[in-house]
Amino acid sequence: MDLLLWGVMPYAAVTLLIAGLAWRARYDRFGWTTHSSQLQESRLLRIGSPLFHFGMAFVVLGHVVGLVIPDSWTDAVGVSDHTYHLMAVSTGAVAGVAAAVGIGILVYRRCKVPAVRKATLRSDHVMYTVLLGAMLLGLVATVLNSSGAVDYNYREGISVWFRSLFTLQPDYRLMGAAPLAFKLHIVFGFALFALIPFSRLAHIFSAPFKYVFRPYVVYRSRDPEQLANRRPKPGWERAS
Repeated sequence: MDLLLWGVMPYAAVTLLIAGLAWRARYDRFGWTTHSSQLQESRLLRIGSPLFHFGMAFVVLGHVVGLVIPDSWTDAVGVSDHTYHLMAVSTGAVAGVAAAVGIGILVYRRCKVPAVRKATLRSDHVMYTVLLGAMLLGLVATVLNSSGAVDYNYREGISVWFRSLFTLQPDYRLMGAAPLAFKLHIVFGFALFALIPFSRLAHIFSAPFKYVFRPYVVYRSRDPEQLANRRPKPGWERAS
């Protein structure tokens, strides 16, 4: 079971992610969208969406730092384990709570606003379930670890296992000593990766970053008299 969960499942999830995105880009290009429901309701969306997206951005950044950067690197720059864990818990808790509150508002909006509820797809139900499960399990694991309820250093276990995945030699035995909350959090996380190509989360890989670098759009007003004297083009005659 350890071999299947921690030696096979990560590669299967990433394979589904890459293959699913390639398939969708080839056969469902026009369906690759967030299915925005802003026209149905915007008040709750303006609150929940920024909380969720900015919170998740910092949560993902914290996961990258905690899983990818070895503890020997932080020790080399003079960051002690106590300082590292204090920073990780404080910033991670704020980001996690913000993301959880944001997704809670979005789920409430989707359930309570009739127009938004009608626009909800079946894949959304699965995606929200897995996403909420991963987030809540992550918060539970953080609380248990920071409160001392479980004595476990994930940087010596989960982080080492995660980095071994990139060498194609997963040390799956390290996950045997991990607490159950951490294991379930990882399972839900990889399940979410596998679901991305088949849900609205695919828009993660099509963020409009080019808008940041595009030139300004200049709007110029026109003299109404000039427009009145201009000969209309065929098919665009003004109604009398």
